[in-house]
Amino acid sequence: MDSRTTEKIAFGFLRACMWVVVAFVAVLILYIVFQGYNIMSWDFLTEMPKNRMTEGGIYPALVGTAYLVGISMAVAIPLGVLSAIYLNEYAKESRSKWIIEMAINNLAGTPSVVFGLFGLALFVKFLAFKPSIISASLTLSLLILPVVIRASKEALITVPLAHREASLALGVTKWKTIRSIVLPEALPGIVTGIILSIGRVAGETAPIMFTGAAYFLPRLPESVFSQFMALPYHLYILATSGLNPMETRPIQYGTGLVLLILVLLINSIAIIIRKHYRKKLNR
Repeated sequence: MDSRTTEKIAFGFLRACMWVVVAFVAVLILYIVFQGYNIMSWDFLTEMPKNRMTEGGIYPALVGTAYLVGISMAVAIPLGVLSAIYLNEYAKESRSKWIIEMAINNLAGTPSVVFGLFGLALFVKFLAFKPSIISASLTLSLLILPVVIRASKEALITVPLAHREASLALGVTKWKTIRSIVLPEALPGIVTGIILSIGRVAGETAPIMFTGAAYFLPRLPESVFSQFMALPYHLYILATSGLNPMETRPIQYGTGLVLLILVLLINSIAIIIRKHYRKKLNR
């Protein structure tokens, strides 16, 4: 078999794999949309749950998820980006830097349930934040911090060294070079990492079940130190431990559809922001 035929077979195999994945995701999304469409209404989105979650809406879970995403990203983004800047631009090659980077890589692959137990021990017990929005949000920010650092560092590495050297040769300080030259060029890659992190925060269940998520709470949280409902935990409990999983099946699909739409919406906004900065950079 000649090399051209081998290449065609390899490309065909790769293309088939891609379409299998696309088809699987499309079927999954269509199934959730088809099953959850009937229960979707304004009342479902804005009402409190009733009768132990067998009736009513998911408004507290929507608000709780918004709290989690907002606070987690507010903590993780500045910490992650600044850490990546320090590691890539200022830290010299040394054994301590190697250890820090290895720790970050290992943390990125640690199961989320481990972060949940750590958040339970640190925020809920030791710092006495109790099961609350702030405990769950800080736990989630620790969960996504390694992802933000890695993505930001990889984006900074892609900026050509010559751009830094040209700026420094003109007498510009290092921090101004980073702020005016390096960060704008790396921004699309940084935003990509943030997009992945937002999706993970919105969909994680294990960390919040130990740190503050409630099964049934027919009211909104009064502060960040209150317990809360969240879409992924709400869906998990309804499907596995609810009083009557079959009776709540429409609510399960409706919650899954809302969670799917929420993640797609957040990701779409982030993608638009990334394209805007990429277009601005290419001018």
